[in-house]
Amino acid sequence: MHSLPVFLRLEGRAVILTGEGEAADAKRRLLERAGARIVGEDDAGARVAIVSDGDAAVVARLRARGVLVNATDKPDLCDFTLPAIVDRDPVLIAIGTGGASAGLAAALRQRIEALLPSGLGDLARALFAARGRLRDLWPDAGARRQAIGKALAPGGAIDPMGFDPDVDVWLAEGPETGNSELYLVRLTSADPDDLTMRDARMLALADRVYHDGSVAPSILERARADAERIAADGPPERLETGLSLWVSSAAR
Repeated sequence: MHSLPVFLRLEGRAVILTGEGEAADAKRRLLERAGARIVGEDDAGARVAIVSDGDAAVVARLRARGVLVNATDKPDLCDFTLPAIVDRDPVLIAIGTGGASAGLAAALRQRIEALLPSGLGDLARALFAARGRLRDLWPDAGARRQAIGKALAPGGAIDPMGFDPDVDVWLAEGPETGNSELYLVRLTSADPDDLTMRDARMLALADRVYHDGSVAPSILERARADAERIAADGPPERLETGLSLWVSSAAR
């Protein structure tokens, strides 16, 4: 990855904004939405800055003070870039191109905006409110993650793209607990773009991924960052709680 995507909490924090005109106004509106306290270049307490006119001299001065800088339309001068944003508070989707093309990021944002229901934030808040009940049902974190993943999957009980997903109804129906599951992925190529939608989804949900030695790293990167990767000669004989995958290459 060229950058590490993060969500920076700016509520009440000082952020330097320099420059004037349309670009500065757009950045000001964005910072105000995030609750930032907008200050000038001379503010000694700020650790983040946006140089809306891309002035290299201003960037150099701020960097010399240890300030992280975004320079509009100057990706080579940026410590961070600003993504296109899909806002379904508290759900945020950020789309970045590393400064390569703001137009591409905007076009992707428009596509995603059209796909995501307006009530997505309500679902997120309902899941947050249900944390205690979820822990009671699934004390094991892996089992809890698997159960939530299944419920949120396409066609699941609280599919976010489905009709009016209701967390209370799902939990009242007594979903299964403590399951162990093995899913087999037979690759057709080393290209992750050739994964089926279901295989890609299962990789994203898996608690552990067993794989033969010839599976390409680009495939394994599609798994959750905290999923355990285990090189093996075959599927596990004994399953642990949660979702395990056996991934084999086309050559095996």
